[in-house]
Amino acid sequence: MQSNEFTNELIHESSPYLQQHAHNPVQWYPWGDKALQLSKALDKPILVSIGYSACHWCHVMERESFEDIQTAAAMNEFFINIKIDREERPDLDNIYMEAVQILTGSGGWPLNVFLTPEGLPFYGGTYFPPETKYSRPSWKDVLFFIHDTWINRKQDVVVQANKLTTQINSISESFKNNISIPKEKEITTSFSDDFFLQLRNKIMDQADSKFGGFGKAPKFPQSFSVRFLLMYSHFYKDEIAKEHALFSLTALLNGGINDQLEGGFARYSTDDQWLAPHFEKMLYDNALITDALCDAYKISGNEIFKKGIEKTLTFCFDVMQNKVGGYYAALDADSEGEEGKYYIWQQEEIESILQEDAAFFCKYYGVEKKGNWEHTNILHVKTPLATFAEQEKLNPDACKLRLENAITKLLEVRNKRIAPEIDDKIILSWNALLLHTFCNAAATLQNKLFMDKAVELYEFIMNHFTDDGIIFFHTYKKGEKKHLAFLDDYAYLIKACIALQEITGNEKYIEKAKLLSEFVLENFKTTTGTLFYYTGINQTDVIIRKIEIYDSALPSGNSVMAENLIYLSKIFEKNEWEELAQSMLLAVKPYTEKYPATFAVWASTILKQYKGLKEIVVTGHDCQQLRAEVLKYYTPNMVFQSSNVEKKYPLLKSKEYKNHGLIYVCENFSCAEPIDNIKDFEKIMIC
Repeated sequence: MQSNEFTNELIHESSPYLQQHAHNPVQWYPWGDKALQLSKALDKPILVSIGYSACHWCHVMERESFEDIQTAAAMNEFFINIKIDREERPDLDNIYMEAVQILTGSGGWPLNVFLTPEGLPFYGGTYFPPETKYSRPSWKDVLFFIHDTWINRKQDVVVQANKLTTQINSISESFKNNISIPKEKEITTSFSDDFFLQLRNKIMDQADSKFGGFGKAPKFPQSFSVRFLLMYSHFYKDEIAKEHALFSLTALLNGGINDQLEGGFARYSTDDQWLAPHFEKMLYDNALITDALCDAYKISGNEIFKKGIEKTLTFCFDVMQNKVGGYYAALDADSEGEEGKYYIWQQEEIESILQEDAAFFCKYYGVEKKGNWEHTNILHVKTPLATFAEQEKLNPDACKLRLENAITKLLEVRNKRIAPEIDDKIILSWNALLLHTFCNAAATLQNKLFMDKAVELYEFIMNHFTDDGIIFFHTYKKGEKKHLAFLDDYAYLIKACIALQEITGNEKYIEKAKLLSEFVLENFKTTTGTLFYYTGINQTDVIIRKIEIYDSALPSGNSVMAENLIYLSKIFEKNEWEELAQSMLLAVKPYTEKYPATFAVWASTILKQYKGLKEIVVTGHDCQQLRAEVLKYYTPNMVFQSSNVEKKYPLLKSKEYKNHGLIYVCENFSCAEPIDNIKDFEKIMIC
C-alpha cells in the first residue's frame, strides 16, 4: 500500500490515474504552464510519463520505480516530471506515442518520453524494468544516460528533437495533402465490386477459423472488421464472411474475455482462444462490441446475441453508471495488487457455494480441479447451451434457469471480494459511443428501457459537458468539466444524435447534429479542407495539430465525420457536405485498400456510399409502431426520418400523413409508391 509520506502536484487533479501517483516520491506535475515554464527556467529536460488507471504495466512500473526513493531522487534531480492520463489528453498521447513508435518501432503504456523544454520529443520507450531484463535497459540506466546526454551533447539532442518532430508532422500532413477532388459520381467510378472483394479477402486472410476473430494472441475484438464482414455479406450474399463474423462474436460471448457472471467485456485476450483476458474493462469496448452484437442479431435472429446485448448493457447500468448520470471510463485489471483476482475461481470454492449444482456448473463453464489458467479458473463456455442441455438430458429452459440460479449465488460471494478500482472520470467520446449503442439496442430489440437510457444520457451530456450547447469539454467529474473536446468527442456525439432522432422521431436531435457539424467544419477542418485535425483551433498547448485517420481501438474521428456528413447532407440537402465526405473517402482509399482491418470503419462507409443510400421515410399520425419495425430491420445504408406531420426537411416534404403509417423508400429524393406494412418493406429491401 502506498504511503502518504510524500505528496506532489498531482494531489490537486481529479483524474484517478493522476491521483494514484499523487503520493509518489517523484515530484510529478500535471501537464500545464507551471511545469513547462519550470523546465525552461531550470534548463532541465521534461520526462513525460503517460498511462491510464486500468493499465496493468503502468501499475507495475509505479511499484518498481516511481515508488522507489532512490529512483525518484534521480528523476527529481535531472528532470521536470509530468504525469499524463492518456484518456484525459489523447491529443498529447497521440503525438508522443508516434514519436516512440518512430524511435523504437513499437508503442504501448506506460509511455515514457523525454522532451526538450519546448516540448519536442527526443527519446522514449514504454515499460522499463528496475533492473536490466526482458532485453530492456533498466529505468535508472535510462535516466542517467539521458541526463548525461543532455549535459554533454545538448545540441545533438535539440537536432534529434527537431528532426523527430518534423517527421511526426510530415506523416500527419501527408494525409492532408494526399487527396483527390471528387468529380460527379466519382465514388461509384473510383470503386468497384472487386475493390471490396479485395478488402474482404484481406480481412479474411487473418481470420482464425478455429477460435474466431483475427490473428494470433494478443487478440482484440476487432468489432469494426466484424461489422464490415456483416455488411459485405449483406450486399454480396457472402455466407462465408457472414458465418465467420457471427462465429467470432459467439466466441467473444462464450470466452473468458466476457465476464460470464456479470457481463462486460475485457479489453483483449492474452491467448488465441479468448480464455484469459487482460482483465481491464473499458466503456468504449463494451459499447462497440454491443453495436456489433446488434448487427448480428438483426441478421441472424440468434438469441445468444440478444442475451449478449442485454447483459452487456445491464453491466453498464449496474457497474459503470454514475449515480447522477453518465458512465465511468473503466475498471482496473488488478485488485489487491493482482491481475484478475476478482474474477477467478478455485473449483473447491464453487463446490462449497453451489453444493449439488457445482459439478453441473463447472462442466458448463470449463472449471477444472487443477485450474484452466495459472492454477485457477476463468469461467468460459465451450458447448452451446442447447447442446449442453441435451447432453445433460435437461429441457433447455430448465438448464438455463439452473445456471442462472448458480450465477446469482456466485455473484453474491464475488460481490464481497475487494473489487477492482473504477476510473470514475466520465469521458464525452466514450459516453457518446454508448449513447449510440443504446439507440442501436433500442431499435434492435424494441426495448424502451434502452431508449429511455439514451435520452437520459443525452440530457446528462448536454447538462454537464457544455455551457452553450456548442463548445464541449472532453471529461467531467464531480462538477468539473475539463479539456476542450477533441474531434472524436464531436464526431461520436453527432453520430449519436443522428441515431437518437431515428428512434424517437424528435427533430431536436438532428438539429443538434447539424449545429455540431457546422462547429467541427469551422474549428477542426485542415487548410486543404479535406480532413479534420484532432484538436480544434483553440487548443494551444500541443506542438502539432495531428490528423488521425486510423480506426484502431476507437474509430477515427475523421471516418465517423465522413459518415455523419453524408447522412446529414441527405437530411438537410447540403450537397457540399456530401462532396466533402466523398473527398475524405477518396483521400484514404490507398490506405483502406492496403490495410482494411485498420481502416474498417472507412471501408464500411465507402461500401455504403458505393451501394447507394436508401432514404427511408415513415409518415402518419400513428407512425410510431411502423418506425420501430423499420428500424429493427438490418439496413446499413439507410438514411431515416419519421414524422406524424409534414415538416421543413426535404425528405418529409410532399408526403402523405394519414392516420395509419406509410413507408417511403427513396433514392436521391425520388420515392417509390408508399407501402403500409413491414413485409412489403422487407421485399423491397431484399431486391
